[in-house]
Amino acid sequence: MGQAGLAEDQKGARRRGAWVCFADESGFSLLPVVRGTWAPRGQTPVLRHRFSWTRMSMAGVLAYRPDRSRAKLVFQTKPGSYNTDSLIAFLTELRRHLRGPVTLIWDGLSAHRSKDMKQWLATQQHWLVVEQLPGYAHDLNPIELVWGNLKATELANLCPEHIDEADTAAHTGLHRIGSSYDLCFNFLAHTGLHL
Repeated sequence: MGQAGLAEDQKGARRRGAWVCFADESGFSLLPVVRGTWAPRGQTPVLRHRFSWTRMSMAGVLAYRPDRSRAKLVFQTKPGSYNTDSLIAFLTELRRHLRGPVTLIWDGLSAHRSKDMKQWLATQQHWLVVEQLPGYAHDLNPIELVWGNLKATELANLCPEHIDEADTAAHTGLHRIGSSYDLCFNFLAHTGLHL
């Protein structure tokens, strides 16, 4: 059922010449993202870190041209969490990066469905069409794989002293992912969705 709706939305994006964009938010902190690693036999790796809940949030959009000519990762990090106002600011910035019509597909986060967000979206219909993913369908959102790749690579076992170090590592990883056309399209292929 969810894929039928997405396919129809993608056809509409093709008719409008719009970017097909998948959006999501994630976060990281000074607590390391623990991943398996290698070490000499008998020398178990030990992660020493500052126990701090200082947190950064990431908002990202994985954007595709319907003709598969381009893929783009647009992202932003900020201290704390995203809310309606900060997401509106992010979407305003997204318009500047993509320059053209956009079909945005995202989940049912409360900030995505708030009264203020709905009012703002109603004023943006000349360039932005928003579609919601079915409930519990994170596996249909390729940007979820971006977060997983980042946390398994640049943020894996990272024990920074300050949140700025983690933020720098996150930016490095997101730039790496966004610069790879193949990686961006492999994330889409992994969801089983087609443009």
